[in-house]
Amino acid sequence: MMDNALTLKRQGELAVPEPDLTPAEMIARATAMIPTLRARQAQTEAAGRMLDETNADFLRADFYRVVQPRRFGGYEFDLVTYGKVMMEIARGCPSSGWVLALTAGHPITLADFPERAQIEAYGKTGDYRCPSVGSPIPVTREGDSYRLNGGWDYTSGCDIATHVMVSGLVPQDNGSFQARLMLVDRADLEIVDNWRMIGMQGTGSRRVVAKDVLVPEYRTAPMAVWGAATGTPVHANPMYNGRKASYFVLELGAVIVGTAKGALDLYDEICRTKAMRFSPREKLFESQEFQLYFGHSQALVDTAEAALLRSMELYTEACQQGQTGGDFTEETDRRIFAIAQQAARLAWSAMETIFTTAGTSVGAADSMLARYYRDAAVQKTHFVQQASRTAVNAARLHFGLSALTPF
Repeated sequence: MMDNALTLKRQGELAVPEPDLTPAEMIARATAMIPTLRARQAQTEAAGRMLDETNADFLRADFYRVVQPRRFGGYEFDLVTYGKVMMEIARGCPSSGWVLALTAGHPITLADFPERAQIEAYGKTGDYRCPSVGSPIPVTREGDSYRLNGGWDYTSGCDIATHVMVSGLVPQDNGSFQARLMLVDRADLEIVDNWRMIGMQGTGSRRVVAKDVLVPEYRTAPMAVWGAATGTPVHANPMYNGRKASYFVLELGAVIVGTAKGALDLYDEICRTKAMRFSPREKLFESQEFQLYFGHSQALVDTAEAALLRSMELYTEACQQGQTGGDFTEETDRRIFAIAQQAARLAWSAMETIFTTAGTSVGAADSMLARYYRDAAVQKTHFVQQASRTAVNAARLHFGLSALTPF
């Protein structure tokens, strides 16, 4: 556990590393990293995790603090800024972008926890990097704590984490179970190296295991997938106090759109340098055929980005309405969720055109464009990206019916 000397007073406030840093400057830092991240892609994939030097670069740039509350040493920038930063990082390296997005975004999830848990998590420096994993396992209640024994797969970024939010099924007096997120220090968990994938290999999304780990009640929060925020808000900013389901798919969407932007960058280079196979052997960019391919792909990526950023604005507006007497409803949450899914589909559609028309050479095992394509293929498998299920549930809620499935 963290330092017991920490108290539940505003003394827990931490200094912001660069008080005058602007959103534009933070985004520019991410853009400037693209060449370095591209140069490290193969090494990241081979390592099966985000590289230590990349993590160090992210720490120096304060990327983990983009949406972290200012009270706890963060910048408390808006979701659009968060989205743009994550897109640029994923544009350079999808695996590194995935890890960053799914750790740097989780101060918003932590905001549902009691104040004491937040003070402990941010500690004396504000360094908080926390993956979150679902698939809750049964836990044992011991007084005002829970005993954890078991494991959770797909813990993206566990190698560079300070904490992990695992999930447990807590027994209730009536014989039922309640799913709760539980904040565990990374040092209290073991990592099992079971991540062997055709894409997104560099995320290091390994299994974490708890052996007789005791988690106090105050370091837990209800895992209400589509529920409203619970408890007393710790932060005045409404961004922290909304529903969380659609926020999760916005995190993923930023990486997916960034991946497509990175592939489009490579396609631009191919079109400028590669010649047609037949006379008059003009460069691809001079061919009307490839002008069509590129223009169509560019439009899809641009539209995906616009839709995703707009969905982040809609999420923020819904949070504001929920805090001023309005209602951030489950239907609204699912509709924002669906917009982010469609943004991902547009990005993947562009990726299909890019990879299919770039030439057989891009299918080589060491091709960077092939790596983006493999990464996109694995991104598609995430359970929150199954849009047909979401569409049905959103429609049922619209017509006053209950949702059929959790997602």
